[in-house]
Amino acid sequence: MDVALAPLRAWDDFFPGSDRFARPDFRDISKWNNRVVSNLLYYQTNYLVVAAMMISVVGFLSPFNMILGGIIVVLVFTGFVWAAHNKDILRRMKKQYPTAFVMVVMLASYFLISMFGGVMVFVFGITFPLLLMFIHASLRLRNLKNKLENKMEGIGLKKTPMGIILDALEQQEESISKLADYINKARE
Repeated sequence: MDVALAPLRAWDDFFPGSDRFARPDFRDISKWNNRVVSNLLYYQTNYLVVAAMMISVVGFLSPFNMILGGIIVVLVFTGFVWAAHNKDILRRMKKQYPTAFVMVVMLASYFLISMFGGVMVFVFGITFPLLLMFIHASLRLRNLKNKLENKMEGIGLKKTPMGIILDALEQQEESISKLADYINKARE
């Protein structure tokens, strides 16, 4: 299946008034996870633009360290996803505690990057954009269009870069994963 970049959402939809933001229910982790996954999929191109602007500024100030940091994070992430795919205990950890899994990847990347002296580049060029994405995805309430787009992504009608990353982390909305399993069985 071809990978397609999701459309850029209107900035007034991405940053609407405070009435479209709310603190997540920390007692219901499943619902909070669904909100984060849904928003990451729906606003992925907006997140990419914001991250690209931040990475460009940091990359302009320290290009070698930014490239080195990016390569290290990609290699560590790929290594952890490969290990989780081949080791059952890591796979369960990745599925049950995706935030902890990403934090382990980031800490491992931090230690490797600190060996080369590029810690501030790592903090401002890599970690800060990820943190902003997570905060926005946690606080932004979903709308009907958001939910519909994510259903199409989840059942395999569309494939996007964020969908591929979330699949690697084995993160999907719960109802979507059940429907996708049913469709895959029907195809076979």
